[in-house]
Amino acid sequence: MIRPLTKFLPALAVSVGLAAPAALACTSLLVNKGATADGSSFITYAADSHELYGELYYTPARRNAPGAMRDIVEWDTGKFLGRIKDAPVTYTVVGNMNEHQLSISESTFTGRKELEGPAGIIDYGSLIYTALERAKTAREAIKVMTDLVAEYGYASTGESFSLADPKEVWILEMIGKGTGQKGAVWVARRLPEGYLSAHANQARIRQFPLNDAENTVYSPDVVSFAREKGWYTGADKDFSFADIYHPLDFESVRFAEARVWSIFRRAAPSAGLGADYVDGSAPTKRLPLWVKPDKKLTVQDVMGLMRDHFDGTPLDMTKDVGAGPYAAPYRWRPMTWEVDGKKYFHERAISTQQTGFSFVAQMRAWMPGPIGGVLWFGVDDTSTTVYTPMYAGIRTAPRNFATGVASRGQFSWDSSFWVFNWVSNQAYARWSDMSVDVHKVQGELEGQFLADQADIEKAALELYKSSPEQARTYLTAYSTQQGDKVHTRWRKLGEQLLVKYIDGNVRDEQGKVNHPKYPESWYRHIVRDTGTRLAIPEEPKPAEAKPQAQPSQKAEPKPTVAPAP
Repeated sequence: MIRPLTKFLPALAVSVGLAAPAALACTSLLVNKGATADGSSFITYAADSHELYGELYYTPARRNAPGAMRDIVEWDTGKFLGRIKDAPVTYTVVGNMNEHQLSISESTFTGRKELEGPAGIIDYGSLIYTALERAKTAREAIKVMTDLVAEYGYASTGESFSLADPKEVWILEMIGKGTGQKGAVWVARRLPEGYLSAHANQARIRQFPLNDAENTVYSPDVVSFAREKGWYTGADKDFSFADIYHPLDFESVRFAEARVWSIFRRAAPSAGLGADYVDGSAPTKRLPLWVKPDKKLTVQDVMGLMRDHFDGTPLDMTKDVGAGPYAAPYRWRPMTWEVDGKKYFHERAISTQQTGFSFVAQMRAWMPGPIGGVLWFGVDDTSTTVYTPMYAGIRTAPRNFATGVASRGQFSWDSSFWVFNWVSNQAYARWSDMSVDVHKVQGELEGQFLADQADIEKAALELYKSSPEQARTYLTAYSTQQGDKVHTRWRKLGEQLLVKYIDGNVRDEQGKVNHPKYPESWYRHIVRDTGTRLAIPEEPKPAEAKPQAQPSQKAEPKPTVAPAP
């Protein structure tokens, strides 16, 4: 993941993207305004790392003195990389959205080993947050990011970026040039009107138009650099960024593209994208860069697309013995292993236990930036989180989400990251039962936020007419209140789960303790694994009693009566 204004935050060493494919971190969905029910633009992000602490970064706008410098600290390692010139004026950034409704997310694809270790001081995280501080639109952000790389050099491996504003949504893919070489090669494409796309740790832009600056921009040497390396000899028009700079292998397909496929197959079932696109059985099949959804999507639909375990597909994680007796769609790491010399793997779904935080960014052109932009923010697993509205115009982050409250190595009941992890880790142990309780409360909270949204924004717009700052104060109070509400309710939920399911029992609504059986299928697994070891021996039947012969009954002799004299 990434660091906001690094000079104001403690350095935390975390490992996320650069260890791919082992980390297999992060999923992002992009939705153009023509594909949404109300004309919003959307991008999403699941920041997945076993070392990432989930919190809502907040960086206020500022005016900098001439000659001011900005520290660049690599997010993945906490290493100080150098300093760059700061901008004269910067914008307020809430999480991964700024006050102008520009939003940016990422996923790491790493790419060719030969291109690791480029010479530069701008890592991918610093690119994102610097662009959010300096740009108002997605197009501007692409220019800021690529200009920074050209001036200061790139310090990361391959990245896919999602960039969106209220009017446009873009994918930018970038990779460094290898040890000792400054800069990067890159290409960016704008989503067509009415379409959605996604990326998940695999480069996705293949061929692209060379003469369509309105919809595609790229570095001047994106093709010639590959030619110099001897990786490409064909015509420029046939050049594929993804195939050259990040060739597919089995793990890329099954662990990365499979998550994109699961979004596409749910949003656009009519496209007929079967599991053979990602199960390894048809290695020449490639998913499209984008698809047109069968229906226009709401913010709730987009949240739902980020909650996925391949349900109901051949990759469904609840169907094999690894799911345990309670059909848990989770597998603990490592993702690959060997048995008797043969390699095996676990599936990698969008919803996963190691998520630090995730969001759905909503951007709307018909409202002022501070009101039109909503970062629906959640911590921990996307399946068990609650997306809480954080408006682009807020002046502070709610304490339970704020930086500095706790850390990955320090538990705190004041931290929503830890409260949500407490609940989800209870649920993983008895998923088929507890997930019902979790999703019920999740639905109640999110449903209320969505039901209230129009009224909250109507009030904020009225205030904005006379005083934009009063509108910001109002939205700050509202977002803080909802953050507190979610935190309090989720801790209560954890307490309720502990009471209801303690020691493997289940209390009913009247508080009576029940002892529900394992599913029949699980008993059969136990029998297959243990044979007769756990079988209760049958009691020997008592020997059947043979009827004993009864002694014959002889008639007693009648007494002899002497004749009368």
